[in-house]
Amino acid sequence: MTGPGTGPVMRFSVDGWDPGYGTSSDPEEDLGESTARVDVTVEMPAARWRAVDPPPGLVPPAALLFVDGVRRVEARVWIDDETPDGTPAHEASAALCASYAAGVVCCCRGQAHLVQAEPRRGLFTVAAHAADIATWAGTYTAERTKPAAGRPLAQTLSQLLQGRLTELEVTVAVGARSALAGHGIGDGDDLLIVDGPLRQREHLPRALGYIKSHRSSYLPPDLNALVSTLAPGQRTPVFLMGTSWDRHSWYLRLPRTGGPPWAGVVRVECSADLAVADVIRLAGLSQTCLVRFSSTRYKDPRAPQNLYPISGLERELRRRLGDPRLLYRALSRSAAA
Repeated sequence: MTGPGTGPVMRFSVDGWDPGYGTSSDPEEDLGESTARVDVTVEMPAARWRAVDPPPGLVPPAALLFVDGVRRVEARVWIDDETPDGTPAHEASAALCASYAAGVVCCCRGQAHLVQAEPRRGLFTVAAHAADIATWAGTYTAERTKPAAGRPLAQTLSQLLQGRLTELEVTVAVGARSALAGHGIGDGDDLLIVDGPLRQREHLPRALGYIKSHRSSYLPPDLNALVSTLAPGQRTPVFLMGTSWDRHSWYLRLPRTGGPPWAGVVRVECSADLAVADVIRLAGLSQTCLVRFSSTRYKDPRAPQNLYPISGLERELRRRLGDPRLLYRALSRSAAA
């Protein structure tokens, strides 16, 4: 609800279910990704596809910037619909109260250090009259959107939250690069690694998207079979893929100890607007730079894909989100008021 003297009171209530289980009324599922368009001839003809070894003598940049973001739904709330005379409403709109944060770890000169870490809290809703929710644990800033015809409300709200997180990741990435000069790093002597797809961040220069898990098979079956034969440090040739957006991509094998055929395989992507020579150079840098940060099973259950800088950054960002039990209690107290 709004604070004293800031306008009309917004009535809302907190759903009693653990947000990890969805809402107590009509839970909805997210939709899967559409089938991608693929051009496998970017680097070499399909008939000549083979495992590509790390390029010899390729000098890595002076600084590697690892960018990641985390999000957590603190509570699902119901915002009462407006009534002309201010009487209690008989309908309510579902909304999300969520915390999210983005940050950057810089690896340079044999050390890793946190450069940026920005937490936020938001109320994500389609209610046009929604207002900020002020609690003793912080304020949830109202983030409004419109309902989308034919799209589940849960997906609409989740995409709104993800969009704000992506915007914050871009902000911290740009801020981290501007701070490199203070560390003695020359202009352009860096590489940005975004944990996850590069979508809405492909305009950032010298940037790679780092995808740890695989939900779809993008390559034709005969070429897809090459992925399981990759040795540590090897990659597939570059291919161009598109769904609702285009990007260059390739598969890379990290060091591993046993496991299924795709163990230790990640997919890396970069902007579709780059020249082929620049894309191939970035692919080579991914082989040179990412492999040495792969994690081990006894330290991380998502090893080797969850790179050490990303793993450490995730822990720090989640710590900065705060205690979810206290935040839920604060929201419930604000709703009761």
